[in-house]
Amino acid sequence: MRPIAPNAFKRRLADRTQQLGFWLSLNSLASTEMAAGAGFDWLLLDMEHSPIDIESVEQHLLAARHGGDAEFVVRIPSVDAVLVKRLLDTGVRSFMFPYVQTVDEAQLAVAATRYPPAGIRGYSGINRANRFAGNPGYAAQAHEDIVVILQVETPQAIANIPAYGAIEGVDGILIGPNDLAASIGLLGQSCHPEVLKRVGAAREAILGSGVAAGMLDFNPGTANGLLADGFGFVAVGGDATTLVRGMKQLLGSFTR
Repeated sequence: MRPIAPNAFKRRLADRTQQLGFWLSLNSLASTEMAAGAGFDWLLLDMEHSPIDIESVEQHLLAARHGGDAEFVVRIPSVDAVLVKRLLDTGVRSFMFPYVQTVDEAQLAVAATRYPPAGIRGYSGINRANRFAGNPGYAAQAHEDIVVILQVETPQAIANIPAYGAIEGVDGILIGPNDLAASIGLLGQSCHPEVLKRVGAAREAILGSGVAAGMLDFNPGTANGLLADGFGFVAVGGDATTLVRGMKQLLGSFTR
């Protein structure tokens, strides 16, 4: 059984190499496989805003590894140590934790991905993560390839960025512009000047904390601006958005 390649996404986050990502929410294995081979640096499978379950995640993970070298990231629905444990054993090694509001939640997110004494991950002797017992060094080395990304989506979370960045094991912090807008009474207005002001302040705080700054923006023009502003990892598109835009563009090519 061939070894799994080291997590290049984690290493590029650490050295601030900019990386482009693609959002997956349609629960289509074909879409995941195609996106993995398209040249993106990372893919995110969204369990938070989709009906995707653990068994489906496992199938998407295998599709992604078959399709290409993009790192497979899973956004789980909440900071849930039991779910993290099960996904880790399934072979997932990169996670995004949404709506992290407190330092305790941020610490739990990291602890859920580490074996004792560094964390609380339960031990299983045979699973996909350790190559079904084919990698005897896995338990001691697993943390070297596990990615923890925290998502900040409210003023409270933004205020905690310096503390989040100081937690050993946090690789990146991603700003959620839509929920940030909603949290300050500007639902659906992620481009409002006040939201953009807060995004800028959050970006500066993340960069100052010593971890990689992330964002999502499916508009190529403004996404390029985020990269120019120093964001290290940006999701620049998604399967649902690409499909909808493609349909509308195709339909617009005809007159009736």
